[in-house]
Amino acid sequence: MATNAEVTGPVSKEDIEAAEVLKSEANEFFKKQNYDKAIDLYTQAIEKNPNSAVLFANRSIANLRLENFGYALKDASLAIDLDKSYTKAYYRRAAAHMSLGKYKLALKDFEYVTKARPNDQDAKMKYNECNKIVKKIAFEKAISVDRKEVNLADSINLDAMTIEDEYEGPALEDGKVTVKFVTELMEYYKQQKCLHKKYAYKILIDVKAYLQQQSTLVDIKVPDDKKFTVCGDIHGQFYDLMNIFKLNGLPSETNPYLFNGDFVDRGSFSVECIFTLFSFKLLYPDHFFMSRGNHETLDMNRMYGFRGEVAFKYTAQMADLFTEVYNWLPLAHCINNRVLVMHGGLFSSDDVTLDDIRGVDRNKQPPEDGIMCELLWSDPQPMEGRSPSKRGVGCQFGPDVTAAFLKRNGLDYIIRSHEVKNDGYEVAHDGKCITVFSAPNYCDTMGNLGAFITMNGKDLKPEFTTYEAVPHPNVQPMRYAHSFFSMMCQ
Repeated sequence: MATNAEVTGPVSKEDIEAAEVLKSEANEFFKKQNYDKAIDLYTQAIEKNPNSAVLFANRSIANLRLENFGYALKDASLAIDLDKSYTKAYYRRAAAHMSLGKYKLALKDFEYVTKARPNDQDAKMKYNECNKIVKKIAFEKAISVDRKEVNLADSINLDAMTIEDEYEGPALEDGKVTVKFVTELMEYYKQQKCLHKKYAYKILIDVKAYLQQQSTLVDIKVPDDKKFTVCGDIHGQFYDLMNIFKLNGLPSETNPYLFNGDFVDRGSFSVECIFTLFSFKLLYPDHFFMSRGNHETLDMNRMYGFRGEVAFKYTAQMADLFTEVYNWLPLAHCINNRVLVMHGGLFSSDDVTLDDIRGVDRNKQPPEDGIMCELLWSDPQPMEGRSPSKRGVGCQFGPDVTAAFLKRNGLDYIIRSHEVKNDGYEVAHDGKCITVFSAPNYCDTMGNLGAFITMNGKDLKPEFTTYEAVPHPNVQPMRYAHSFFSMMCQ
């Protein structure tokens, strides 16, 4: 996708009119949530009239909807270069900065809008919300110590938490997750009820203790005649998670699963998803696996709703404990020494090995570059070589990069997630790079199918099952996110 444009001087009346026709057509596709087609048409319009700030701003928000934050940021900046007074472009750029965790830069854009439009109450609200985050982060940094020395899990006093007589939900047995517990938990969640906080805290503490003993890259052995299932993003879509288990069977020692990151955010039932998954992890630690995604991070949880949901359903302290637990999630899994599974993708360097991945210190928030960042954020591209990331983080890698990595490490292919696909999956790079995305009708707007992959241990041939979204309670997907995020819909 072209993202560069230069002011070329006067544009003919015919080209301006043609650009307007293309823009109108793109707007219709945007309304239908067909953002890829909208971007293509906005790009054609920009080629006709590269002097239009509106076209760049429109393409920016379409890229925001696809989480192409790097492209969105560049387009918004180009729109501002063309028209310094175009406030919607500042909103777009602020949204991109926020999504990339660059809160101070977002604040500068909001400050401009409030000065340009002093009577705009919406702009003032967004400036105040963003300013609160900037101040909160500065305060946390001022009082923080080395994060590795902080162990919130050890400070939780479970004995001081009482189980009220009126609580009728599932209960741990002798402090342990059982089949009975997790079965009752899923039914309890379907009734939109809340697991008692004592049990919730105990699950988090136990999961953290287990994950701390795991490698950054976990090796999985699947027997020749056994099935193994890989799922992609579920993003808080609890009822679709239940549908996966309905279609493919509950996790068990004979029905193992790997969930490949982005368990939370966006959807309104992230708490229900993560406690269900963590319960299965404790129940079947050697047959149920979970990779860290780019949304199992502090900035993304702050932006896209998970921290707000946890604070609403439990406490802000528990939200902090989740951050502590997420830091210990493995970054990748290798199936039978032949298939590497990670959330994002491959690397900006040609010489990365599996041992390099094993050696990554993962107990932290992801840096802005390097192996950990790219495992969580990178995306494949159809052309050879590498390109700057459309997301503004990680890189984009071509089929030659994939082939060289596989050869160097003696692998057959990679599985990754991280991107919405209309069919729920995509096979790229001559069959060597597979994307699987398990959240159908993502954000209740995208209309995509969900998918999961099954394979047997002998040939590891991927088989795809696709499915549509199932009904869920009518809860606004972003109800727990910061109110400033309505800027995405400006």
